[in-house]
Amino acid sequence: MAPGPGEMPFLDHLEELRWRILKALGAVLLCVGACLFFTDWIMDGLLLGPTRASFFMYDVLRLDAIDIVLQNRTVTGQFFAFFGTVIAAGVVIASPAVVYQAWRFIEPGLYPEERKGLRFAAVFAAFFFALGISFGYLIIAPIALQFFAQFQISDTILNEFDISKYFSMLLTWSFGAGLLFELPVVVVVLSKVGILTEELLRAGRRYALVVVLIISAFVTPPDPYTMLLMAIPLMGLYELSILLTRVVERRRIREETAEAAREVKEAARAAAGNE
Repeated sequence: MAPGPGEMPFLDHLEELRWRILKALGAVLLCVGACLFFTDWIMDGLLLGPTRASFFMYDVLRLDAIDIVLQNRTVTGQFFAFFGTVIAAGVVIASPAVVYQAWRFIEPGLYPEERKGLRFAAVFAAFFFALGISFGYLIIAPIALQFFAQFQISDTILNEFDISKYFSMLLTWSFGAGLLFELPVVVVVLSKVGILTEELLRAGRRYALVVVLIISAFVTPPDPYTMLLMAIPLMGLYELSILLTRVVERRRIREETAEAAREVKEAARAAAGNE
């Protein structure tokens, strides 16, 4: 059977997927190269900024900060920490291009009304991811670092962090928050395909609160203040998801009503023509 309009053979799908992947990888490599060019600023100003008591967010958060001492305890520690963080920074910067290539791959197989909704999801996925990374870097990371830097079981034990562990935790807090902030986008997509509804989300609010508190406890230091700092925006995103789901449902009802009215008119016109 020949493919219909907007359809393509399986091998053409694979070829299209290959080119989209190559373009996404090209964007990542380009951004990684740009990060290598600005490596001094990325390392000293951005990634090592939270280790200094003069980091501007400590004044914003009103934290009594101290300088954090980093050590390299392995032969290859600084090498892998350097290139690992540069690659991660390149991936973050290239994420809008990666999302765009993914969107361009799935767009031809969608109906016009689906394209509108998922175009919104593609744009806002990049926005909420960047917002989450900013929240993790500017809020969670400074508080967590100062908590662990100043926590001591004895004055004879000094807190000096391994450089690989430091970069790993900084990226975990930032990327973790970025992924968690994708909640509204995921909910909107699921509501568009009919899996989630506003009523279901409202009924599950108390369970969502428990899940949010558990997640916040895992990705933040073990103190109530920081856990609440993470839980509050997540619950705010959950409430935003409920509002967005309401908008999606109302739009779907309007479209279904308009479609039903159109079918009735066509049926009446056809019946009148047969008389």
